[in-house]
Amino acid sequence: MNGTIRSAIKAGLTVDIVLKQDQRTGKLTRGIVKDILTNSPNHPHGIKVRLTDGQVGRVKQIANESQA
Repeated sequence: MNGTIRSAIKAGLTVDIVLKQDQRTGKLTRGIVKDILTNSPNHPHGIKVRLTDGQVGRVKQIANESQA
């Protein structure tokens, strides 16, 4: 599932995000959503979130429950 639709993302979900410094390489960071920072209902580059460890980035995919 991709991370461009805000309604699909909830606090507590495990997601893969791209941090600002990793946008050129596309390196993904996995974490648990703490806050949703994007206000619009969708965003073409991914919804911006803050993870529980404080990192901020755009959601590229929502991790499957079987992978978490």
